[in-house]
Amino acid sequence: MKIRAMSISEANSYIKRILSNDPILYNLKVKGEISNFKVHSSGNVYLSLKDENSKLNSVIFKNKYDKKLSLDNGSKIIANGYISVYERDGSYQLYIDSIELDGIGNLYIEFNKLKEKLNEEGLFEYKYKKQIPKIPKTIGVITSQTGAVIKDIINVIKRRYPKVEIKLYSVTVQGHNSKFEICEGIKFFNERCNVDTIILGRGGGSLEELWSFNEEIVARAIFESNIPIISAVGHETDFTICDFVADMRAPTPSAAAELATPSLQEINYKLENILNRMNKSLINISKVNEYKLKHTFENIHKQLEAYIIRDKIIQLDKIYDKINFEVENNISLKKEKLSKLGAILHNLSPLATIDRGYSIVQKNKEVINSISDIEFKDCLDITLKDGNIECIVEKIKNKEV
Repeated sequence: MKIRAMSISEANSYIKRILSNDPILYNLKVKGEISNFKVHSSGNVYLSLKDENSKLNSVIFKNKYDKKLSLDNGSKIIANGYISVYERDGSYQLYIDSIELDGIGNLYIEFNKLKEKLNEEGLFEYKYKKQIPKIPKTIGVITSQTGAVIKDIINVIKRRYPKVEIKLYSVTVQGHNSKFEICEGIKFFNERCNVDTIILGRGGGSLEELWSFNEEIVARAIFESNIPIISAVGHETDFTICDFVADMRAPTPSAAAELATPSLQEINYKLENILNRMNKSLINISKVNEYKLKHTFENIHKQLEAYIIRDKIIQLDKIYDKINFEVENNISLKKEKLSKLGAILHNLSPLATIDRGYSIVQKNKEVINSISDIEFKDCLDITLKDGNIECIVEKIKNKEV
């Protein structure tokens, strides 16, 4: 009997049915270490489980993925699911339904116990958080000198604020002695008081690898530090006890460097804005003061004019009084003198003589002083005190000797 050739799709579909009907493969529990871990934009998680000799491609659908487990490369897990074929690629993989942490379950229990204990003691309270200096002169970094963390921190700081000095206290970031080295680093910077801010950091890793930063001795060293500490342990999804106790938590070491330093470009921009506002403010103040000064001078000028005018008026009054006094005095003297002259003139006046009984004889409006000036039948004008007499000479009689 000749066997019919199957299409690739039929073969993959057949294999899938075989695997689905296998009682072991349909309810399989395996343990291994995660590698190639990736959370897709759809929410599904793709990874590989590996041991010393083999690996198994796996997938966790988003409705089965427990983010609280903080899975990542290096995490050791026990996965429960089923083996099936992805028909399009003809590849089989493990479809994971549930996960248990392998080997570090006790660590999570310890983590939560210590977290609860320290929280009850108040080590996480906001009131104990120290302010991170906005413009530090020196930053201390506690991390491994050979890892990428210190390079990332240096690059970010030098880019943002190259004026700051960086001091490294090198420690091992995992292992039994790591927690003691970290505490010594915190103590070192506090005793010397030679830094403004401390960055405590390392790269990502499994809970087991990050455990040094979950130790109670490290948490208390951070809490007792007089220098503010930024915790930058692991990736954004990683949380350690250090993150809760520290004065500030950064999702990554690079982010810690940004939080610890200002942007020199932003500072210069703000200073330029402040300078511009100050210049405008000074110009406005100058204009206002110039107006006030001008107004004040105008008032002073008016006041001075008023004072000067009043003084001049008073001065003129005094001058007027003086002139008036002198004029009146002069007039009085002139009157007195004129009166005396008048009296003298009156005494010398022919009219006064006439008043005493005498008369004035005129001929052709010329006064006659002697009979030799007249002739018989001349017409004479005689002035008396109360009138004039015109007469004709009838007789001329010489004065007897």
